Amino acid sequence: MAVIKPSPLLGYLAATVAAIIFGANGVVIKLLMDGTGVDGFQVTFLRVVGAAILMGAVLVLWKPESLRVTRRQIVPLIVMGVVGVAMLQATYAQAVFLLPVGIALLLEYTAVLFVALIAHFFFREHVKSRIWVAIVAVLIGLATVAEVWNSTLNLEGVLWALAASASLTTYFLLGERQTGNRHPLAVGFWGMAIASVFWLVFSGWWTMDPTVFARVIPFSSDVAGPAGPAWVLLAFVIVAGTFLTFALGLWSISVLKATRSGIIATSEVLFAFLAAWLILGETLNLVQLVGAGIVLGGVILAQSARHNYAVDPPLAPDTVAPPRPKDSR
Repeated sequence: MAVIKPSPLLGYLAATVAAIIFGANGVVIKLLMDGTGVDGFQVTFLRVVGAAILMGAVLVLWKPESLRVTRRQIVPLIVMGVVGVAMLQATYAQAVFLLPVGIALLLEYTAVLFVALIAHFFFREHVKSRIWVAIVAVLIGLATVAEVWNSTLNLEGVLWALAASASLTTYFLLGERQTGNRHPLAVGFWGMAIASVFWLVFSGWWTMDPTVFARVIPFSSDVAGPAGPAWVLLAFVIVAGTFLTFALGLWSISVLKATRSGIIATSEVLFAFLAAWLILGETLNLVQLVGAGIVLGGVILAQSARHNYAVDPPLAPDTVAPPRPKDSR
């Protein structure tokens, strides 16, 4: 029976919705941490546990067979869960606590540049020569955003954001390959479940006071503006900012060519700047805005330098994906 492939338009829509929500999610995490005193590792533990429960429940009711894991898939899933999910969420949370949200995400998305370089040098994937132009653009743009001549950014925050970039690089590389032979939601579930086990040990969740989530906190930088219980923001982070964004993002990777999905995902940076401006009042000066534009252009250029292989449709759990043809150009 022929497999009906979803329309690419749906893939674009899924990637765009995920980008919009994820762009706002950093702002919500920052408000939650500021209002409750819960740290980035603890927020991460709560969001990955919640997302794993939601994804697992959906799969048990809808596609229980997709939860099966073969022996060959165990190690890649563990690496993706620990490095590509657990560390990604925690490093990003720490970065947005110390940096403006948009800049934290901008630094994180330099991962796209590293993905292209790793694909070229380690996986022997054909990468167009424009990658070198992209590298120069990203380096110049980052130096401009950070205003290195003034050192205005928090150094610890920059290091956390770069650590998030390394984690996102792992997530992209393994996510592209895992969604080729597993259902995207199953990839997300195992990533979240493994991340939950990791942070169960290392997050210090047992030191949290659960009553802080009943505390009324402001939902913007305006203390006289809208406010409500902290658990509302936590629910948004878990349901929309983690479960929905990861499910949509992984599904879009499986539908679109990897290059196109990655380019759409970079729009998260723009949505993050917009959300931070509207809700937190975070702004950049003209020089930093120019630098942000240069970085974003370099990131898109780097992603477009990769060969446009379509990601294979999901196969049965025990099926081995056929090798991709080598580039003939």
